Amino acid sequence: MTLLGEHGTDLVDSIADLVTAEADACESNRTMTQPVVDALWDSGLMSYLNPAEAGGSEPGFAEMLDIWQRMAWLDGSFGWIGIANLPSAAAVAAYLPQQGFDETFGSAERVTMGGQFAPNGQGIKEDGGYRISGAWNFGSGTGHSEFVCAGFLTIDDGNFGVDEDGQIALRAAVIHRDDINFTDGWHVQGLRGTGSFDYNVSDLFVPEHRTFSLFARTPQRGSSAVFKMGLMSITAAGHAAWALGVAESMLDDVRDLALTKVRMGDMDTLANKSSFQRNYAHHLGMWRAARLLVADTFVGVESRVAAGEELSPQMRADMRIAATYATEASREVAQWAHLAAGTTAIRQGSRLERAFRDLYTGTQHAFISEKTYLESAQVLLGLVDDHRGL
Repeated sequence: MTLLGEHGTDLVDSIADLVTAEADACESNRTMTQPVVDALWDSGLMSYLNPAEAGGSEPGFAEMLDIWQRMAWLDGSFGWIGIANLPSAAAVAAYLPQQGFDETFGSAERVTMGGQFAPNGQGIKEDGGYRISGAWNFGSGTGHSEFVCAGFLTIDDGNFGVDEDGQIALRAAVIHRDDINFTDGWHVQGLRGTGSFDYNVSDLFVPEHRTFSLFARTPQRGSSAVFKMGLMSITAAGHAAWALGVAESMLDDVRDLALTKVRMGDMDTLANKSSFQRNYAHHLGMWRAARLLVADTFVGVESRVAAGEELSPQMRADMRIAATYATEASREVAQWAHLAAGTTAIRQGSRLERAFRDLYTGTQHAFISEKTYLESAQVLLGLVDDHRGL
């Protein structure tokens, strides 16, 4: 448990030296090393986002954004674990029925959740639960997770199950790792230390009390307004903060480098070149504007929900636009910083080199793709009433 008045970034800072020292080992290991996993738990960070009933502090979006950004600033893979394991555990703890909560969070002192919520499986409805088959790629953080989350479509009596709105019902199952078939597949350009392994299950029975609606926004536990905004909103905030954190590390590193680096053929340091000065100021301004947009949008919507407003499609569209724009702005910042740093940024093992690979890998995620802009615009233009994936 954290001390009264302690901020989540204090927990990040308390293990920062270890995270930095272990970054190369995590890359080689292709998943977080045991010292990093232990530090996440010992610091209290791994459960910090959870509802109080699951040992958490229930921070609001302002603090969550700070935590994720700081984690990503230290190391891209470490930051990705922050937006994978921490929200997964918080969502499962908030939305599972009581029996499912008891079976997961009551089973051990340290319960880590990872995986993928995209509905890439099918669950045939049976008495008491679902018989699930499916395959999921890029199961973030599963390398050290006791439980694995898996999204699925429901099948009831040979037909797709439907929710209360008449749409195909999408759910998430919580499965112990001993029941998962891991097929690895995690040989990638960046984010190598995240243990984002492919996995599958076949004809596996999962009781209904260890599943919940993918779009749940009525928490079973936890009093924070964030839990009334659903997993999609939390995930969007995480993607934005992660990209901003990695881009910030590159801005900071190229700034420090510029004070001493003299490129071939130049007479003065990079910092004294007017072209560098102009582009540094421009991209720093772009980064700051994106960060302010994210904070203003997510904290503003959270405040309205806390005051009793229902989360509307327009609010969700605004949050997804902010997250996607911040990701694109961060990628542009990273491209400039990489070019400005010259050969320093291509040397294996430098923070700039790893951050560049990580950012270009993380920004490939479908959650912050062009599709998000299109669906958000359709809602805001009144062309459709809603897109539930927002």
